[in-house]
Amino acid sequence: MLLVIDIGNTSVHIGVFDGERLRDNWRVGTDVERLPDEYALLVLGLLGTAGIATTDIDACALSSTVPPLTQSFVELVRRYFGARTMVAGAGMRSGIRILYDNPQEVGPDRIVDAVAAIKLYGPPLIIVDCGTATVFDAISADGEYVGGAIAPGIAIAADALFQRASRLFRVELVAPPTAIGKRTGHAIQSGLMYGYAGLVEGMVSRMKKELGGEARVVGTGGYVEIIARETRAIDVVDPNLTLVGLRLVYEMNR
Repeated sequence: MLLVIDIGNTSVHIGVFDGERLRDNWRVGTDVERLPDEYALLVLGLLGTAGIATTDIDACALSSTVPPLTQSFVELVRRYFGARTMVAGAGMRSGIRILYDNPQEVGPDRIVDAVAAIKLYGPPLIIVDCGTATVFDAISADGEYVGGAIAPGIAIAADALFQRASRLFRVELVAPPTAIGKRTGHAIQSGLMYGYAGLVEGMVSRMKKELGGEARVVGTGGYVEIIARETRAIDVVDPNLTLVGLRLVYEMNR
C-alpha cells in the first residue's frame, strides 16, 4: 500500500492507496511544534481504525508547503513504516509542461493537483483549491500548466476580520438566510460566504476568457464544499485531488 501525505499550512491530509483505490483518508491539524513521534501516534491510530498495519505500507509520497514538517514526516515514515518517502518538488517527473516564468516557483501541491485533474477530468481545466489560501490554477487544452492566482483563504479572511475589527466577532462559516444581513453575525457570514463565492465566479470567468473558451472547473481543498454550495462556477468537487495526484506522481518517479 502507498501512504500519501499532503502537508498544508492549516491541515495535514493523509491517505492510503491500495493499488488505485483510495482505502481511506483523514485530516489532522498542522502544528510545526509537534514532534515526529507525536504525529506518529496520530497516524498510527488513524491507520489502525481502518485496519491498516505498519507492515502494509510499502512506500510514501509526500507534498509539503510547510518545510519544518517535511523532514519530520520523512523521519516518521522511515522509523515506523521502514519505507522510503518520495517528496514532491523540483526535479520530479510530472508529464506537464510548466509555462510559469520561473517553474521553480510553482508549489509542488499545485503541480500534483494538475496531474490528477488532467488524468481524471481532461484539459482544459481551472483548479480551485480552497485551503489556507484560495489558489486558482489554469491548464490549457494541450495539458500545459499556464499559471494561476493566489488569494487569502476564507478562514484567513475571517480571522483577520475578527483580529483587526474590535467590534466584530467570529462566526460559523455557513451561508446566512439572505445576502442582506439584518444582524452583524449574518452580515459577516454574507460577506465571507457570498463574497468568496463571488471571488471564485469572477476569477473563473476571467480565466476562461484567457484560456480561449470553456474549461471544466474542479474544486478541492479543505473549504471547497462550503464554498461550492454557494456557486455554480465549480463543476466538480474533489476533496481528494491532491492525494490522487501524489499517487500518480509517485508512479511516474518510482
